[in-house]
Amino acid sequence: MADRTQRIQSIISKNISEIIQFELKNPRIGFCTVSEVNVSTDFSYAKVYVTFLGAKYPKQNLEELNKCKGYVRSSLAKKIDIRKTPEITFYLDDTYERSERLEEVLRKEQEKIDSLKK
Repeated sequence: MADRTQRIQSIISKNISEIIQFELKNPRIGFCTVSEVNVSTDFSYAKVYVTFLGAKYPKQNLEELNKCKGYVRSSLAKKIDIRKTPEITFYLDDTYERSERLEEVLRKEQEKIDSLKK
């Protein structure tokens, strides 16, 4: 069962990425990448985690993307062959920003340690 779930998650991720990149004509979404998809055990819900590279206001971009989720779901239903197309909800994946902040803190601490050694 886990293999089927992972396979469906990867298929959904690939297809949603293509739909966002090639079919959506909303310029307010910007450059969006799908970083992860989590599907419920009965395949009725899908959490899609996205990142907006180079966006000043990623939460506004996410709101615009959530407005288009009906179109994304209907287009996804045409592309994949499963009994029920999952209800899609987009979430902002801020892992990159958190890792950047963590690296900055670590860099500052390393500079403090280096200055104390001198």
